[in-house]
Amino acid sequence: MILGGVILFFVAFSISLCGTALAKRYALRLGLMDDPGHRKVHTVPTPRNGGIGIFWGFALPLIVAILAVAFIAPAGSSGITVLGCRVPDSVALHLPGMRHDIPLAILFLVATFGMHVLGLLDDRKAMAPWPKLLAQLAIAAVLVIGGEYLVGTGAFRVVTFLGFIPSAIVSICWIVALTNAFNFLDNMDGLSAGIAFICAAMFLIAAVFNGQWFIAALLLLFMGSTLGFLCFNFPPASIFMGDGGSMVLGFILSVLTIRTTYYETGRQWYAVFMPVFVMAVPLYDLIIVSVLRLMKGRSPMQGDTNHFSHRLTRHGFSKRGAVLVIYGVTLATGITAPLLARVDDTSAILLAVQLLGMLVVIGLLERVGEHTQ
Repeated sequence: MILGGVILFFVAFSISLCGTALAKRYALRLGLMDDPGHRKVHTVPTPRNGGIGIFWGFALPLIVAILAVAFIAPAGSSGITVLGCRVPDSVALHLPGMRHDIPLAILFLVATFGMHVLGLLDDRKAMAPWPKLLAQLAIAAVLVIGGEYLVGTGAFRVVTFLGFIPSAIVSICWIVALTNAFNFLDNMDGLSAGIAFICAAMFLIAAVFNGQWFIAALLLLFMGSTLGFLCFNFPPASIFMGDGGSMVLGFILSVLTIRTTYYETGRQWYAVFMPVFVMAVPLYDLIIVSVLRLMKGRSPMQGDTNHFSHRLTRHGFSKRGAVLVIYGVTLATGITAPLLARVDDTSAILLAVQLLGMLVVIGLLERVGEHTQ
């Protein structure tokens, strides 16, 4: 399992690395350059199609895996084989589950591609906020409703005890919220991709703890593709991911959080809040920035420079320093989240207090300079 995980990670990393390099090379020809502007932090035109590397780093290995599982021959006297090669027993053990999940994997891949294309279209020519939001809602709805018809067990729904319609609405809102949270975070070199990598690592721990190997494999693909892009995007960046990448990051993570099991009979119920702990920083930034924009009578989808990262740089941090601070805060809020399923009530309360304390620190860091200017 460990060797397989390492292979998945480096395959995705290599594809993303090559894909990002190619995207960077052809960005100008494709009309996908990001020019400096009034709310931009860069000073020279920069490619913004790095999301191509992220998407294909994740998607290509998944496509190959789906085809491999589909063509694996049933067990015989010589064991299970694929393309004439014997499949290890450790993999063959999980084949029934893999085959069962093929329709869901295809649906997930198609929906992710739809979100990627939507982002690329927005990168090519900026879309109005509300049509863009409606398109995101439509893609999320297709995924949630389509998963229901494929397996009929709430494949992409959270809080299923509420019934289909309320649960579907909550799930769609969760997916769209995280999609936009990482889109909002893509405001400084290396920020959105780095936070996505850290969050995925926390969810990987939970998936391994629960023995959810298919989810763990997808998270490893995601981490590899994200890191491959980050090699070009860590400050100072030579390419941006654009909406074609940032929305893919949030979309994939949101769906995988739904598919990950946090609570089972006999476990502490508050384990279901693990995604909130892990995603605390992206959700905080999304909520605060949206509220500030609404208070000024503006659309929450209209960009500005009131993000956490922007405030840190205005208060004296370098761009790289601001990104590293937010990395650290994300790690601090998320590192204890996998413990929620393994602690008692008192410990869970302490973990919640710790999370609130970190959010207070974020709020103070955002405001400290306002009293001296």
